[in-house]
Amino acid sequence: MKCAGSIETILITGANGLLGQKLCGHFSSSYKVIATDLHPENFVSFPNLSYENFDLTDGRALEFHVRFYNPEVILNAAAYTDVDGCEINRDQAWAVNVGGVRNLVGVCREHKIKLVHLSTDYIFDGEKGPYSEDDLPHPVSFYGKTKLESENVIKQSEIDFLIVRTNVLYGFGKKVKKNFLLWLIEKLSAGVKLEIVNDQLNNPTLADNLSECILEMVQKDMSGMFHIGGAEYLSRYDFALKVADKFEFDKANISATKTEFLNQKAKRPSRGGLKTEKAQKALQTKLLNIEEGLDQAKQSQKEKEIL
Repeated sequence: MKCAGSIETILITGANGLLGQKLCGHFSSSYKVIATDLHPENFVSFPNLSYENFDLTDGRALEFHVRFYNPEVILNAAAYTDVDGCEINRDQAWAVNVGGVRNLVGVCREHKIKLVHLSTDYIFDGEKGPYSEDDLPHPVSFYGKTKLESENVIKQSEIDFLIVRTNVLYGFGKKVKKNFLLWLIEKLSAGVKLEIVNDQLNNPTLADNLSECILEMVQKDMSGMFHIGGAEYLSRYDFALKVADKFEFDKANISATKTEFLNQKAKRPSRGGLKTEKAQKALQTKLLNIEEGLDQAKQSQKEKEIL
């Protein structure tokens, strides 16, 4: 592994996703970026960025592109993140979230590449969150089990790695799947009455803020395990009320409910979320509270006219 100052090329998987787009934007200002995803076309374009579409579960395709571009760092923002979908399509979830990571570990080991991997608070059971890096994982969903196994594959590999756990990513992007913020805005703008759970707690994370943190971590050549999340711990219901305030929707259309009434296929952690003291001590990048995060998201929406 080359030292951080000698990094020239970064390969980013899941580049068309919300976080992937933010990573491409932040890293392309300082490095040559190879953006990769399944879709034939890249959703965003930046200077110093090339795009390749291939399936991360295709080990030969991954090996070909790694040999061709010779990156010093791989940022893995690709995952099957549909929690209920993972419960149903278990083979696919395992193939992507575990098999894909095994492929990444293989090329990183062979070519002395550093791997930066995104994980989740769903590796915990939600009995006593928020959680620190030292708390023992105990996933209650198949999605959480796949993400925990991917972490174990990396930690047992003896490669240079950085695992960043996060939770409840939100923000605006081009053609991105609906995160909680986008879903709320779509429904509230149509006057739909919503029932939002008040018994699932997290510290929601602005994707832009997480991307900034990862950029600083790579530049500082940080390794190991770190938790990155927003600076405010609250329920999904309270988060929804803050979104309604910020985007000037009628809060009367939002009412509270309990998780047990949603009939979700996968169990969710009740008290999830992440303690971020370790990261805050190591980073200059400030972790944003909900007010700050929504302000920044709203500003980016105005500037880029995206939803």
